[in-house]
Amino acid sequence: MSRRRFLKTTLTATAGAAVGARVSAAPAFDLVIRGGTVVDGTGAPVYAADVAVNGDAIAAVGSIPAGQGRRVLDATGLHVCPGFVDIHSHSDGVILQYPTADSRVRQGVTTELVGNCGSSAAPLAGVGVEDRKKEYRDEGVTSDWSSVASYLARLEKTGISINQALLLGQGTLRENAIGNVDRPLAAEELAAVLRAVEEGMDEGAFGVSTGLEYTPGRYTPTDEIVAMARVVARYGGLYASHTRNEEKTLLEAVDEAIAIGRRSGARVEISHLKASGRSNWDKQRGALDLIESARRDGVAVLADAYPYTAYSTGLTVNLSGWAREGSNADVVGRLRDRGTRARIRKEVIAQIADELGDYDLIVISSVKTAGNRPLIGKNMVEIAAGWGVEPVDAILRLLEEEDASVGYIGHGMSPENVEMVLRHPLVMIGSDGSTMAPVGKAAESRPHPRSYGAFARVLSHYSRERGLFDLPAAVRKMTSMPADQIGLRDRGRIARGAKADIVLFDAARVKDEATFVDPHRYPAGIRDVLVNGTLVVEAGAHTGARPGRGLRRG
Repeated sequence: MSRRRFLKTTLTATAGAAVGARVSAAPAFDLVIRGGTVVDGTGAPVYAADVAVNGDAIAAVGSIPAGQGRRVLDATGLHVCPGFVDIHSHSDGVILQYPTADSRVRQGVTTELVGNCGSSAAPLAGVGVEDRKKEYRDEGVTSDWSSVASYLARLEKTGISINQALLLGQGTLRENAIGNVDRPLAAEELAAVLRAVEEGMDEGAFGVSTGLEYTPGRYTPTDEIVAMARVVARYGGLYASHTRNEEKTLLEAVDEAIAIGRRSGARVEISHLKASGRSNWDKQRGALDLIESARRDGVAVLADAYPYTAYSTGLTVNLSGWAREGSNADVVGRLRDRGTRARIRKEVIAQIADELGDYDLIVISSVKTAGNRPLIGKNMVEIAAGWGVEPVDAILRLLEEEDASVGYIGHGMSPENVEMVLRHPLVMIGSDGSTMAPVGKAAESRPHPRSYGAFARVLSHYSRERGLFDLPAAVRKMTSMPADQIGLRDRGRIARGAKADIVLFDAARVKDEATFVDPHRYPAGIRDVLVNGTLVVEAGAHTGARPGRGLRRG
């Protein structure tokens, strides 16, 4: 045994034994996880140890004497690691529809950072607020919050099974101020947006995100983003960016995100780093080189990625910015005008060529109307053949019929690039998914399997089978590394005093079961999950417990 390991084990065990000695009539700990192999989240080698929990925190790690736990979990043959911290999630708002967060916690996620890609559930105010509230009502959610503080309070009043930390969506703040319009903010409008950033940070937000391929993010000049990021930097917060482009101008887009960090002083997170479209695959190495170079120059930039060769987004992303201005009704109105539709058609053909190249790589995952629900799971070539039209015309027809709200999965990345990105030491794991379960609205769609399986897939396919990294390195990318990047100082590690977000899993058996054809499936091999010291998953089944919290910065 190394001296470091001996001291760690002995000191924590002594602490536990001392408590037991003082209170001999009663167990010292609420729970003892006994006989497991600890993967502590730091990347250090695994070691055998017991883990004791009191309340919502880890009380001891080491050799804990028998009889010291009011309850004991036998972890023989299992690995014990911190709960996974999903640095890129879209569960804000929708968690109120699925508060038990089944698709997240059943794969070991105990904390998620939401409000990504420029869109956040809060603040819910300003221009277009009634339309946004209607969208929530359509999903069965009463949106009775307005600010970050009232949103976090609503989470805790409802009761959720995992923790949520929130980013402020730059697109949300801009739309609150002036709507979805293509122009720079006037000085007084920018001042109002910056005040909204300060208010959100004061109320507990962890930073700001952008979605610069979406609207109104794509309408936003770099200087506006720098101004917001400077406010975030004063609070020690995070700037997370879905960059302007992940295809033809990927390198320019990554360079812009780094420049924003350099000019503002904020930590930078480049979201779901990828090179999409076969003609762009050779740019992937260059994007990583830019991040490495910026780190050497002192820019605090990291990236996240999900372990799949396909992404998921909305079909409107293939429309130019002018075509997406305003509301969905405005988009549909343009599609119904013959001359405007012809212009949009020409631009969509060019966009698909840059992004994917082939229409059969676009697979529909969700629609709004029951009449088009049979199209879910079909690609655009199949849909076009059934309708007797060209694939591009099938896209435009579908957008028109579905009020410009169609989800799709794009099979755009190479396996080699995905592995290159995932193994890189400056890249963490983020699912880009959301909380759901195979019931209700979610069951009517065929979502990307990442919502159910991303973290199990890293442990099984990419660590155990492909050998991209060893188990401690894999766990670090999903625990302490994202926790530190977000600013969650008490999560992401198995250590005395850390919050008791803990996962017990079988390293030989853990496996993602969700597929693109059958995505509503929970992974195998994750036996128990604790959130804030409470068992939420026990023996592979959800307990119904909702001990999660709305986390606040600071």
